[in-house]
Amino acid sequence: MASRNTARANDTDGGNDAELRGAAATRARILHHAERLFGEQGYEGVSVRQIGIGAGVPVALVNYHFGSKEGLFRAIFTSRASHTHDERLIGLKLVEMETDPDRKLELMVKAILLPMIHLRHTEKSSSYAQIMAREVSSPSPLSQQIIQDYFDPVASILIDALAKALPDHSIDEVHWGYHTMIGAMVFIMADTGRIERLSNGLVSPDDEDKTAAHLVALLTAALKHGRVPPRKSPSQNSKPDAK
Repeated sequence: MASRNTARANDTDGGNDAELRGAAATRARILHHAERLFGEQGYEGVSVRQIGIGAGVPVALVNYHFGSKEGLFRAIFTSRASHTHDERLIGLKLVEMETDPDRKLELMVKAILLPMIHLRHTEKSSSYAQIMAREVSSPSPLSQQIIQDYFDPVASILIDALAKALPDHSIDEVHWGYHTMIGAMVFIMADTGRIERLSNGLVSPDDEDKTAAHLVALLTAALKHGRVPPRKSPSQNSKPDAK
């Protein structure tokens, strides 16, 4: 009798595990198709029905897993941002341990750029970057709130670390430097073939190592040498009186 009860319990546990795996797979499939559609058409251009059709599930199941279209949109950032944020913070640990100023700056640039470049390479898709590029360039109230919630806290940490890596730079130079890096990264991440077309196939953002090497070298040099000359005072600009 006890063995029968044990067998039933094992069957129930096995059924529950299979059900959980099935639910997780369905959720992942919905997220995948939502990311692709949001990347192609933007948040306003996509309906929950379109996402359900792409994922092969009814609208009710999309809402069951994510509550609403906004909940699904936020879930994309939750799944993507948390991983890249963790990698960036690990990169900052290496920055903190480095004592050579030039090497410290290079590691700082890598901590900011490499997690997103690696994400594009491993996913073989630019959908998330296309979402980012669209929401940064034409932000809606929703996307502004999402960026504030998911990205600003880590951005503040990165900017503080960048200021320490560039102790002789002004606060203006640090902030413009950070935003230039983010802009370059998002543009490259969202590339849909232009650089490959213009280079006649010789250059591709799909080559992770070369993309990282060029971006890190260019942006490290820009941060180090792209200084704004101090403004002259009105008295310095005025010419001496003719004798």
